[in-house]
Amino acid sequence: METAQDVLTALARRYAFGDLEALITQGTVVPDHHAGTVAALCAFGQRVLDLDAEDFGMPEATGEVPRDLLDRARASRMPQAPRERPRGALASLRPAYSLLLEVIAIRWHRRDMAALVAAVHIAGEYLPMLAWEPVLGHAGDPARIGDSVTGDGSRFGVPVEPGSARMCDHTRPERSACERTLRVAGEPAPGWRAYLDRQHSQVASALGDCAARCRTPCTVMTRLDGPVRADLTDRCKLAVDFTDGALVKLRHAAPVGHGFGVPSPEEVRTAWARARKSLSRHALGHKAMAGADGSYPLPGLPELFSAIAAAELRPDTLLRDVTTRITATLA
Repeated sequence: METAQDVLTALARRYAFGDLEALITQGTVVPDHHAGTVAALCAFGQRVLDLDAEDFGMPEATGEVPRDLLDRARASRMPQAPRERPRGALASLRPAYSLLLEVIAIRWHRRDMAALVAAVHIAGEYLPMLAWEPVLGHAGDPARIGDSVTGDGSRFGVPVEPGSARMCDHTRPERSACERTLRVAGEPAPGWRAYLDRQHSQVASALGDCAARCRTPCTVMTRLDGPVRADLTDRCKLAVDFTDGALVKLRHAAPVGHGFGVPSPEEVRTAWARARKSLSRHALGHKAMAGADGSYPLPGLPELFSAIAAAELRPDTLLRDVTTRITATLA
């Protein structure tokens, strides 16, 4: 016969943090001196699983979360003020992509396909920025990006004069976002947050276009040394192909997109197989897919992100470690 502790432990191991917190706060048998600890860990775990990046690393109302876990989450946090320190995901997107890999794997094992597709879509939106990170020295931080994209001959964020020939392939929303990123670090916090919510991903897309698609490159690209530019172009082409590929497009058939269907695991597998085939047409993509060990639910995804980042990225263990803390406390 299962005990209450058995049920709670099973929920923790399934990463069902919200359900577990609800049972504890409703009076399920947990020693009083442990209830607050477990509830805080559950609230924290659910926030991370939901990819609520603006509040990563913030104190939980239900109790105190261990500092080491908070600090690990802060590495993927989007700063909510222009001068906030540390810079989190604006300093580097690599911790965020490792966390995304862990979240995608958990969603697969829980059969939460709508949430999985949403996480994949987020990964696709910022993938060109991940490719640019080794070149910029940061992950598109508006406070630092100006030196790399402005100056003589740059068309980054420059309005198109009416009646003039269009020399830049950026869309109007991309041009607007690029212009905004060059000045938003001097704006009050509400304007900064509005930029992050609505335009930062457009800057990532614009940078991807600069490296992968631009037919008339400006000094954003031509200032780079030949080998650096060629490597960046290869990695951005791979990022753009992923973002335009079958797996990311599944979002439009899910409740988080424009329809009312939720893809099945088999549909996700099929879409990823199609995406892998397309990505393997790139020499860099072929090498990444050939190196996949098959242990990840979407084989080759960690290797793909690593190739685009020019750094090894493996799934994080943050959520697994939260579960370990919860089960140890329950025991």
